[in-house]
Amino acid sequence: MGINDRHSLVLKISKDDPLLEKKKILMHINGSESEVRIYFSSATCPEWTKITLQAALRYARVIHLNEAELYFGRGDVPLDFYSTRNELESLNSILSVIDTLLSGATSKSKEDLQDLKGATIDLISSLGDKNDEEIRIEKCSCSTVELLLQWGKNNGVKTKLQIAYIEGAGRGAVAMEDLNIGDTALEIPESIIICEELVYETEMFHVLKEIDGISAETMLLLWSMNERYNPDSKFKIYFETLPESFNTGLSFGLDALAALEGTLLFEEIMQAKEHLRTQYDELFPMLCCNHPDIFKPELYTWDKFLWACELWYSNSMKVVFADGKLRTCLVPIAGFLNHSLCPHIMHYGKVDSVTNFLKFPLLLPCREGEQCYLSYGNFSSSHLITFYGFLPKGDNSCDVIPLDINTPEANDSGDCLESDPMHMVRGTWLSSNHDIFYYGLPPQLLDHFRDDKLHKKTYDYLVKEVEILELLQSVFNEMMDGLGEYDYTESDNLNWDVKLALEFKDLQRRIISSVLASCSSGLKMLETELNQIYSKSDKDGLA
Repeated sequence: MGINDRHSLVLKISKDDPLLEKKKILMHINGSESEVRIYFSSATCPEWTKITLQAALRYARVIHLNEAELYFGRGDVPLDFYSTRNELESLNSILSVIDTLLSGATSKSKEDLQDLKGATIDLISSLGDKNDEEIRIEKCSCSTVELLLQWGKNNGVKTKLQIAYIEGAGRGAVAMEDLNIGDTALEIPESIIICEELVYETEMFHVLKEIDGISAETMLLLWSMNERYNPDSKFKIYFETLPESFNTGLSFGLDALAALEGTLLFEEIMQAKEHLRTQYDELFPMLCCNHPDIFKPELYTWDKFLWACELWYSNSMKVVFADGKLRTCLVPIAGFLNHSLCPHIMHYGKVDSVTNFLKFPLLLPCREGEQCYLSYGNFSSSHLITFYGFLPKGDNSCDVIPLDINTPEANDSGDCLESDPMHMVRGTWLSSNHDIFYYGLPPQLLDHFRDDKLHKKTYDYLVKEVEILELLQSVFNEMMDGLGEYDYTESDNLNWDVKLALEFKDLQRRIISSVLASCSSGLKMLETELNQIYSKSDKDGLA
């Protein structure tokens, strides 16, 4: 995005966007190119701010689409709404353009821009209000956490958040005052971020660097296993605040795994655990036997290795340091921020080269006493369970069921979006179009089965549509049968992992049920259309 005129907003797709070509096609279909200019003036009509923002949002949403949103969106027109993430990104990018315009505006232009900025902030705030949830603080942070916060402040941490125990969420970060868009909720100095440089300063590094193919992340994993029990560690207080168990999918027991059978989450967890076990066996007991003074056997058991893996999976962040290098890190205090599908903070991965602080600015207002949320990324619920140990609240647009379908070559004409390498479905309640020929199902999935030679709404086309929906019904009926049934009568006495497994399985049933319902509804619509053709042909025959 950029600016070019004080009475217009210029929105532009980045040349570095990996989805550039797909987005350019969608923009072109809607009468624009990769760059679009939206003119505005308060003299045009009383509702000029609303009209301007609607026009800007139409294209900003396309600019900020991710792969899944492109797949599920209609290929002919931009939707009014794709996802909360997309809406937040789009509105804040428009706000950024307005702020840049304001810096050089004349008095009259400034007045119009301030009105436009206020209207944009109102839209962002209303989005947050729709996704707001009441929280109940069970208690303020314990003494150990208070010590960590004090340690952080002594080392330069600046925060407008307090740590509290929140009902149903464990520890979280709560705003100590009203925070507005653009405010920085948390600032962490580069000097206390845990990254690979710490390993290079240890005896451990001289041993590990001789192992072919070992990654910096694996070195950090092994370093943290030792540092957890190091009484002289600079990060002693940080490690003391970490839980004894992280309760992620990697710790699921046999009953939870049995409950997941028939789901993709079962395969995801099993593959991840197998990978970790292989990684562990390649390192131990070899390192302990060859270097017992550095790798003490009691610190490098399988259970402690798994704990360290869960720590790094659930708490690490990708950070670009002041030197421009991207590193996988642990960021003390920032790890208390919980994930949300409507987060206050989304862009936080770069250390400020002037101040050497990692800053966490807000894209969404956060009121005093409200939990301040971070986005962990655009992850499915299966990924969040496996590596973080929770199922997010609300509709996650990333919850998809991939389908094993061979994808045809892209259309040579370039009239439609190129085919994606994988077809998938998600809950059809997320779709905005349940009309005939759409049914709430992904357009690209339906187009995969359609015959381009058939003309729309003809008898042959309708019959082909029936065949497509009946095929999908068959596929998803089989999926539903594969999930099996479960007796919930003893659900109150279930372990945390079994409860989480069953919640995920319910989500899978919901998605599959919605697809089946959409197929049934579509078949009824097609039956009506076919009956009309039969009726018309009968009348024509009588005539």
